[in-house]
Amino acid sequence: MAVTLELIQQLRERTGLGMMDCKKALTETNGDIEKAIEILRKKGSLVAEKRSGNKTSQGIIHSYIHSGSQVGVLLEINCETDFVAKNDTIKELAQNLCMQIAALKPTCISKEEVDTDKLEKEKDVHREILKKEGKPANMIENIVEGKLKKFYAEHCLLNQAFIKDEKKTIEDIVKEVIAKVGENIKINKFSRFEIGQ
Repeated sequence: MAVTLELIQQLRERTGLGMMDCKKALTETNGDIEKAIEILRKKGSLVAEKRSGNKTSQGIIHSYIHSGSQVGVLLEINCETDFVAKNDTIKELAQNLCMQIAALKPTCISKEEVDTDKLEKEKDVHREILKKEGKPANMIENIVEGKLKKFYAEHCLLNQAFIKDEKKTIEDIVKEVIAKVGENIKINKFSRFEIGQ
């Protein structure tokens, strides 16, 4: 299949990446948009991995007030240069992340930040329930690990399904932006405010 300008534009609209990246991915997949998206996602993960050690001393603080003025979010995102910090792509990412935080109420950014005591209590609760249900002892730990994945998906921002595209996690979205801007990006911290809480 020939790679047309229309196909390249469709892929750009879906991924937000540059013309040349989209054209290369479409050429490689003979015009298959879905396969091209997979290639671009893998490329984004590789770029993110390469840049992950780079210092992120620049960035922005973004604020979001949800309609009705009952919920608000403050978010700090860091990147490598002030040029990228001023980029609309970062501002759009910050807005999306703030909306995510307002809607799904994560308690931390990543699994590494989960309080170990809270995690152990969560495991113990699941173990007790599974024992009472009569699950075999050799299966209990595997089931508990599965339950923890759900726990992380609820409590950790990076593990949550993106509210605008549930096939992707927030970590996937951040990696896509890293690939697009060519710099390391880190969510440093956030605060969620809600009336009455």
